[in-house]
Amino acid sequence: MTKFADSLQEISISKRSLVSIGLDPDPDKMPISDVFEFCKLIIDHTEVFTAAYKPNMGFFEAFGLEGLKSLEKVIDHIKSNYPDVLIIGDAKRGDIAPTSSKYAYAMFEIWDFDAVTVNAFSGFDSIEPFLKYTDRGVFVWCKSSNPDAYQLQDLVIKGTADRKIFQVIAEYCVSWNNEGNLGLVVGATYPEELKIVRDIVGELPILVPGIGSQSGDLEASVRAGLGRKNHGLLVSSSRGIIYASSDLNNFGPAAANASSILREDINNILEDVGRSFI
Repeated sequence: MTKFADSLQEISISKRSLVSIGLDPDPDKMPISDVFEFCKLIIDHTEVFTAAYKPNMGFFEAFGLEGLKSLEKVIDHIKSNYPDVLIIGDAKRGDIAPTSSKYAYAMFEIWDFDAVTVNAFSGFDSIEPFLKYTDRGVFVWCKSSNPDAYQLQDLVIKGTADRKIFQVIAEYCVSWNNEGNLGLVVGATYPEELKIVRDIVGELPILVPGIGSQSGDLEASVRAGLGRKNHGLLVSSSRGIIYASSDLNNFGPAAANASSILREDINNILEDVGRSFI
């Protein structure tokens, strides 16, 4: 069975892209009210430029049952029309093992995501149910992109040579990666910490949100986050792409342009560091 990290690399090479596009439908920003039609137009205009889509569960859940029905249609649309693109369920699920086992079942059996984001605050037994799905990816929330991330994630743990919580999470992720399907989430707003995490985890894939509206440093993040063998990196932008225009007649092409520029910018950085796609 192909390891998730290898599958990610194959998709990245075939699409010549490390881009992940977040699908965050917001009624205050969408130029049309229909959630599915909005996402469908974004997908149809951007698919050629991206390796993955990352539906944010919170944004769909906020629409209630209709939002969940829309998410189901979004997933089906991608799988039916663009099967070479990954779908990452941005859910950040995590709880004690019995609950996590149900979360894992829902994410992989019901929603049929190719990968999910999880919260490992409760330790290994809270994410083990996800890792048992060995053909799916599991991205552990390690260093988030928000301004207050430091309040907990940068706390120093006594007796660990002054290592911070996010570093210890990264170290645990290495030991938990028995099935070759574990990755991490590290925000582009913290490229120095991203480099620290990369040095710890070796070839584990890293999902890097925070590009675009959160003003993450693209070049610093790509340089810091690249693996040594595989690229091992997905750079995610949501609002910067899907809300590139509020014009009813132009938001699809504007999203295509924004995603094309992001892919080109990343690929130029890869070329500069001698890691361009062959």
